[in-house]
Amino acid sequence: MLTVYGEGRGFRIVWLLEELGLAYRLRPVDLLTVENDRDFLAINPAGFIPALQDGETIMVESIAILEYLLARHGSGSLAVAPDDPAFASYLQFLHLGEAGLAGPMNAVFVGRELAPEAERDARVTRWARETFESRLGLVIRRLADCPYLAGDRFTAADISVSYALLLGMRTGNYIPGYTERDYLARTTARPAYVRAMESCQATKAWAARSPGL
Repeated sequence: MLTVYGEGRGFRIVWLLEELGLAYRLRPVDLLTVENDRDFLAINPAGFIPALQDGETIMVESIAILEYLLARHGSGSLAVAPDDPAFASYLQFLHLGEAGLAGPMNAVFVGRELAPEAERDARVTRWARETFESRLGLVIRRLADCPYLAGDRFTAADISVSYALLLGMRTGNYIPGYTERDYLARTTARPAYVRAMESCQATKAWAARSPGL
């Protein structure tokens, strides 16, 4: 049985598992009291989420987990093969969803919501916002030509980027334009997305109070 630890970026993992039809257990992690969660710290001593346990294998970092699951359990259904012309776009946006979008947006959220008031317009917060906006431009440009980031079909790259855009919306730090709204309407209408949301809500894993959104 696959076990997913943690809310927030763990949603990417749950969504992929639902798309692949794989059985899993979702184990919530409260980052505000993680120092008391000995069972989780035994899995990931660094104390961040998500983490995946697959038998004796333990993985952390959400994009690495997506790639692992696709390679081990995905049968190529939501990945793009290296010899496919769309492979470069797929790989770029799979990683951009975290490195260029969700990572900077998380910094914006922390800077604006959790930092002392005098520090909420810090240069690093503004830099993170500018980084998000510049990478978002790449997404918008790609979606002007294709319904999905790898072309005509939905892939894990869309899970990665959709999560990042939803993160920005849910933290109140991003208002999507027409292109992004249309795109998110397509990705979030998928039955697997709906099931993933229900699964996370049932375990309180999509907790807005967590800084690990």
